[in-house]
Amino acid sequence: MGIRTKILIVDDHLTTQMILKRLFGKLGYKNIVLAEDGEAALYELKKNRFDLIMSDWNMPNLNGLEFLKKVRTHKPHKDVPFIMLTSEGTKEKVLEALQAGVGHYMVKPVGFENLEKKLKEVIG
Repeated sequence: MGIRTKILIVDDHLTTQMILKRLFGKLGYKNIVLAEDGEAALYELKKNRFDLIMSDWNMPNLNGLEFLKKVRTHKPHKDVPFIMLTSEGTKEKVLEALQAGVGHYMVKPVGFENLEKKLKEVIG
């Protein structure tokens, strides 16, 4: 994948968006699109085809699980790898996310090594 991989980062905190964009950049991923919540991300999905989606859970307007459910009904993106990156780390929340169809789950804060490992697992 690498440099051509198109990634959608969905998080309502600008600082988190910028940190993730920088971390992805250090790993060689430059084609990054940012969205501040699930509604903005759905708009981006209408305009672009993505290879990976990374989303926060707790966001205004349309949270991460609601967004995931809509992604999975959107034919062009229904099988795109989806990483939930959230501060929700309890077993109950992880189980809820997995039952909703989240394929991969990471708890904030995420570091360079953890992100690199997860990306190798998810997209090679």
